[in-house]
Amino acid sequence: MKNIVICGSTGSIGRQALEVCAWFPLQLRPVALTGGGNIRLLAEQVRQFKPQAVALADESKYADFKALLAEIPNCRTKILSGREGVLQAAAWPGADMQVAAISGLAGLQPTLQGLAAGLDIAFANKEVLVAAGELVMQMAAAGNSRFLPVDSEHSAIWQCLNSPAQPWRRNREVASLLLTCSGGPFRNSSQKEIAAAGVAETLRHPTWQMGAKITVDSATLLNKGLEIIEAHWLFNLPYEQIEAVIHPESIIHSMVQYRDGALLAQLSYPDMRLPIQYALAYPERWPNRLQPLNFAELGSLTFQKPDEERFPCLRLAKQAGKTGGTTPAVLSGANEALVGAFLAGRIKLGGIADGLADVLAAHQNIEHPDLAMILQADSWARDYVANWLAEKKI
Repeated sequence: MKNIVICGSTGSIGRQALEVCAWFPLQLRPVALTGGGNIRLLAEQVRQFKPQAVALADESKYADFKALLAEIPNCRTKILSGREGVLQAAAWPGADMQVAAISGLAGLQPTLQGLAAGLDIAFANKEVLVAAGELVMQMAAAGNSRFLPVDSEHSAIWQCLNSPAQPWRRNREVASLLLTCSGGPFRNSSQKEIAAAGVAETLRHPTWQMGAKITVDSATLLNKGLEIIEAHWLFNLPYEQIEAVIHPESIIHSMVQYRDGALLAQLSYPDMRLPIQYALAYPERWPNRLQPLNFAELGSLTFQKPDEERFPCLRLAKQAGKTGGTTPAVLSGANEALVGAFLAGRIKLGGIADGLADVLAAHQNIEHPDLAMILQADSWARDYVANWLAEKKI
């Protein structure tokens, strides 16, 4: 039995992680959950899984949440709240593993808390490694924790490596990593059409069902740029050995090219529950209810090179990763703010790349930042975007 903490249990990854736990009640036990403001869903999760503790990040909803839990017969779950409550739950005593699924940089300190407690981390928050990859991986390598990727692309790479237990150890037999992406809803659109796109068409992802923020990032290909930065830290390879390739069918989730020319790939139908299960069950593979791949019905698989002129966010992310220091934290924070403005209808899709280019040009980079510097860079980027929007009277 593995005791699991799920940080961000009401988000897309958190919900699917709990679904996997429900498949294997004798092997996986959620002992602590954390959620934001969706108190009804969080209360229902408490009712179903009966964790030892639940942490509500939004303290303003504490009274209403407590009232919902009071309606659950014989509920003995300890209620925590606020930032300190989330951090306490993130390293809950007796836990073996944390699913790090809190969106954005808000997930950084809970991840660090889990590492400090020696928990294995099933990692699903790419912004944390983008903003603080050096800090996080140093801490992971120094302790006894295993860092287990949950993103489908990084899970695929992990599964294709021949020494997967510690993915941050450089495998010197690897020539390159190829991260696949669907190309999003605008794969065949013109640069002008992409720049002018609104919210409704952007959220119509052709392959995956995801939260709004990551769906927007996928449409701009910024998500693939973030994943390249994440792969750099996870697998300890230089950026020159990591590339993206568009693969519309989303069957191959990523590939590893070895020095002798051999290419290994992980294939499956697109379903996040598979990489989640692999991380939670590792080193075992358990039979599940997911549909296995049927090559007779599959048809052809196609590939194309991403066009960084039509998708400038990919180019900006790669540049930020190579610059390093506080620049990736600025990229991540500014992108979150710009995506928020886009979802609110304040800018068109092209405004995200415009804003990112401006904020990155204005940033004064700091190399080898500590936690305080990373958080300050993130805050500065968000303030810069707010002022940028105000100056444009948006």
